[in-house]
Amino acid sequence: MYWLLIIIFIICSHASTYATSGRRVEYLPGFQGPLPFYLETGYVGVDTNEDVKLFYYFIQSESNPEHDPLLLWLTGGPGCSAISGLLYEIGPIKFEALHYDGSFPTLISTPNSWTKMASIIFVDLPIGTGFSYARTTRASFSTDIQLCEQAYEFMRKWFESHPEFISNPFYIAGDSYSGIPVPIITQLISDGNEAGNEPYINLKGYVLGNPSTFPKESNYKIRFANGMGLISDELYKSLFHTCRGEYRSEHISVGNIGCRRNLELYQECIDGIEPSHVLEPHCGSIWLINLPTQKMLNEQRTVSSSYCRTDGYKLVYYWLNDASVREALHIRKGTITEWIRCTSDLNFTETLSDVRSYHLNLGNKGYRSLIYSGDHDMLIPHQSTQAWVKDLNYSVIDQWRSWKLNGTQRGGGHTTPEYKPEEYVAMFKRWLSNQPL
Repeated sequence: MYWLLIIIFIICSHASTYATSGRRVEYLPGFQGPLPFYLETGYVGVDTNEDVKLFYYFIQSESNPEHDPLLLWLTGGPGCSAISGLLYEIGPIKFEALHYDGSFPTLISTPNSWTKMASIIFVDLPIGTGFSYARTTRASFSTDIQLCEQAYEFMRKWFESHPEFISNPFYIAGDSYSGIPVPIITQLISDGNEAGNEPYINLKGYVLGNPSTFPKESNYKIRFANGMGLISDELYKSLFHTCRGEYRSEHISVGNIGCRRNLELYQECIDGIEPSHVLEPHCGSIWLINLPTQKMLNEQRTVSSSYCRTDGYKLVYYWLNDASVREALHIRKGTITEWIRCTSDLNFTETLSDVRSYHLNLGNKGYRSLIYSGDHDMLIPHQSTQAWVKDLNYSVIDQWRSWKLNGTQRGGGHTTPEYKPEEYVAMFKRWLSNQPL
């Protein structure tokens, strides 16, 4: 009986550790010397029988992690890995901006990291994104509602294994498609706190950049194009008249020849424009979906010597598919073969397209929110964000004014901190400190 009890204890302890695992990473291939910040990676098991294993990168605040806020960051897509937010937007390291020459990519520190004032968990969601994986075929299928429920379960289990952060102010953040799940997850946590779920999460609010929010936001691309001088005033007026302000093809009748013809003229005008930032050169697909790593890198070496910002997206393929990097990050062998930054090959179903009611409810409950938009993004134009914020009918406590840092603030794109890191880290710091933006 004595030996039986010992064996059972060992098995139970191992199962608990496997469900929520986290290990420190002190060195990363490509970065010179030990990491100057605390990085932990691991998996959290969620869903039925914990058949979904969600992979995360956790970076402690570089200031005062015992008291600084904690963020859960979701990258958009859906289907884009959390490493996008870490390496390209708000994390403390990034790839050195060099044209790929076949050598191993170099990582360098960046001064404009949100980890200067907050701890951040970057998690790969939905299932099938990045290094998150399912143990069964059934578990590989999910919806946007399941994504939100799994994120909530993830946080509850993560806090159970990291109780030292349970009292820290907690925020949920993301951009692009994350505009759909983030307010829903915030609502789930709020409801769970009110219902007495343990552990109690010290939820304070959420942060969203260029967020997908409601179905008609794509209509604002026409207005944006006109404001940027990409289409003429005459075409804009004709589009508005013939299409009656509705430019989504599925809502335009077959017989509306005038509207369809004007939309063709519009497409001709924006052909070759980079929609994520209209002032940048169009360097081809920024998503690089399901493209074999070596083929993609070889093609990059044959293009012109001019450097595109999106070249950095290609470097991460070479880096994260390297065996030494995977070993350093504690990736479980045999779970993910070819890592893909953004994939459309997901067993994922979108059922929600309008989350304005969640924003309204959370605002009425007193939760803080920071909503920001890049002014040169044509994927989700800032005009659409302004429109749904106005729909909430909040009282205006501070009048409209231009926002500046060091004399100017223009040029933000779709993933805004990627384009203007200094400006957006200043904005985030001021917001966290309840200072005027």
